Amino acid sequence: MAKVAEHKKITVKEITTLIDKYPIIGIVNMKNLPAKQLQTMREQLRNTVIIRMTKKRLIKIAFEQSKKEDLTKLSEYLKGMPALIFTNDNPFKLFATLKKNKSTAPIKAGQVAPNNIIVKAGPTGFSPGPIISELAAFRIKSAVENGKIAIKGDTVVAKEGEVVSQKLAAILQRLKLEPMEIGLDLIAVCENNEIITKEVLDINPEEYLSNIKSAATMAINLSINTGYPTKETITLLIQKAAFDALSLALSQDILTDETVKTIIAKVEGQAKCLKLQLNIPDAPQVEKKTKEKKQPKVETKEEPQKVKEEKKEELKENNESKS
Repeated sequence: MAKVAEHKKITVKEITTLIDKYPIIGIVNMKNLPAKQLQTMREQLRNTVIIRMTKKRLIKIAFEQSKKEDLTKLSEYLKGMPALIFTNDNPFKLFATLKKNKSTAPIKAGQVAPNNIIVKAGPTGFSPGPIISELAAFRIKSAVENGKIAIKGDTVVAKEGEVVSQKLAAILQRLKLEPMEIGLDLIAVCENNEIITKEVLDINPEEYLSNIKSAATMAINLSINTGYPTKETITLLIQKAAFDALSLALSQDILTDETVKTIIAKVEGQAKCLKLQLNIPDAPQVEKKTKEKKQPKVETKEEPQKVKEEKKEELKENNESKS
């Protein structure tokens, strides 16, 4: 029986201890990651993340010796040059941090395409020449526009996982395309015995928030349409019930304090329409004549002062003539 090297035992024990200590265990692919950038990433993540790199076989042994259940499921995600990442952070936050710190780079001959490599439509800076046939070799349609080569449609020149040839790498560099992402590529994480892959972890925060808002709106609509009262919908349900009651009263001409004016206005409108349809003339207007009452002349017993003086003077003159 072959004797296991002591340093391998120490490595497995160290990884097993970290697995049992941290709630989040992730697998990253460090293939094509320059040592300088790895060192930079270690410095940036020092306070939140621990990175350990070793052979796949030793990682699998550590998974088997761990106290955590179903951790061996992570073994199938050990790709490229795998390393383990340990953290207490939320896995989605961790993925966003790692993705933010990635940079692009040209792909070299012999490297594997990390994703589908697409040459998109648009103008180029190339003058007409041999470049046209070079593009055509990869099914890239092109034409001359304004004296320059223009690519006429999006073209997938390499699918994810395919090895890039020397000629393709050269044409991609001439097109200034950098399909490689340099950084820690988080493949999957294990949290509470659940495996979360990078397809799930790679979310758009704005789109995610929009989906939550949409779900909340749909839940409120469902609650209102089914008449299911909740703290958020009780006010809307009462308003809807009041509106429905008012609509019912108006449709059935039920008189209430809220409907009497509307119903009377509706009846008047119907009467006017009926009058127009039957061509009923307007009723003649009757003029009201008002009789003027003569005010009786009021005779006052007391004569005006001037009249009295005139009579007095006349009486005095008569008396003087008699004498």
